[in-house]
Amino acid sequence: MKEKLLTVRNRAGIHARPAALIAQTANKFASEILIERGDAVINAKSIMGVITMAAGYNTTLTLRATGSDEEAAVDAIHALFESKFEEE
Repeated sequence: MKEKLLTVRNRAGIHARPAALIAQTANKFASEILIERGDAVINAKSIMGVITMAAGYNTTLTLRATGSDEEAAVDAIHALFESKFEEE
């Protein structure tokens, strides 16, 4: 299992477009990919799940991936967060 803490850095937070980018990226990988916020654990491959996290600016999330390509999956999703979903 690979785990990484992520911080939402774009001012608008995770709305429909970033959620779609996260889900599209996660679906490229065979690994199970989960995002945790507090007690909520969602499947990163689900756009609706990602949106319902209601993660605003500066929210810290935990990303976990388990599977054959877990490291690449975590790195790819981390890159989305670092680029602020190319919104700024």
